[in-house]
Amino acid sequence: MAAHTSQSVAKAAGDGVGDDTAARGRSRWTDSDSRNTGGLRRALATHWYAWTMIAPVVLVLGVIIGWPLVRGIYLSLTDANERNVSRTIGARHIEATYEFVGLDNYADVLSDPVFLQRLVWTVMWTVACVSITFTLGLVLANMLNRDFKGRAAYRMALILPWAVPGFVSVFAWRFLFNRDNGILNKILDGGGIAAVPWLDDPTWAKFSVVAVNVWLGVPFMMVALLGGLQSIPGELYEAAEMDGASAWQRFRHITLPGLRAVSMTVILLSTIWTFNMFPVIFLLTRGGPGDSTEILVTQAFREAFVSSPRDFAGSATWGVLILLLLMIFALVYRRSLRKQGEVW
Repeated sequence: MAAHTSQSVAKAAGDGVGDDTAARGRSRWTDSDSRNTGGLRRALATHWYAWTMIAPVVLVLGVIIGWPLVRGIYLSLTDANERNVSRTIGARHIEATYEFVGLDNYADVLSDPVFLQRLVWTVMWTVACVSITFTLGLVLANMLNRDFKGRAAYRMALILPWAVPGFVSVFAWRFLFNRDNGILNKILDGGGIAAVPWLDDPTWAKFSVVAVNVWLGVPFMMVALLGGLQSIPGELYEAAEMDGASAWQRFRHITLPGLRAVSMTVILLSTIWTFNMFPVIFLLTRGGPGDSTEILVTQAFREAFVSSPRDFAGSATWGVLILLLLMIFALVYRRSLRKQGEVW
């Protein structure tokens, strides 16, 4: 009887402990939740002006970027083309008849040899443009970071290609590359060299589009790196020179580490821009000769506006794949920077 009573007392005590523990857990959860809610309210109350200022921007970005992105992802999961989308012909309105097909479009694109061809050339084009642009921008930035007569005029002249609208520069280069009347071939002809088929030969066409994109990209790279150079304390160079460091040693151990943060940022931006550089390819070669200079973006454009029937689902699929590739690159790039100790 005593044992039974003691067990009952112990059980009751245990239940009380359990109830008390559960109550404390609920109390902690409630306190934490209230603190989070209170912190959000305080942030909104303190920074209401900032939230008010960015709200229109967020709304506009949601309409301009968010809705087309969602719509594109949805279309990539259908069989939409110009024959089955909703359209109005005169007074007659035809309802959409396209259907949901899931991931079939992605399977078709990824299994198509054309995708691999476009991807390989797009990566080659991006690597070539970014590496050459960065190298030339770094060289020019180092030259313009020194004191010499007429430095301001040289800076303005080198920034000029960036100030001219891109399509104007591309059309100017198209005239320069003209096989029969182009200035470049006229100069070569004056030196007894046969005309070069700049835009008519696949190899020369690839060289031409890379050259034009480098021409357009160098000013941005130069300005960004020049700003990074001017942020490096001059005392470091003076101390290194007093210690007997050569120009190459100063460049390697002071300039390059000092430009690391700026370089990582401009390389990322330049890579994304070049990967999606539609105007240069389309306006200069239209993807030709044949399809030798087609990149992923121009292929997506061709699917939506050139092919017959226009394949809106296929174009959306190409667009989503381009976005995924760039997101993967950005994540890998960010991870590599964090391993090197860079915060990004």
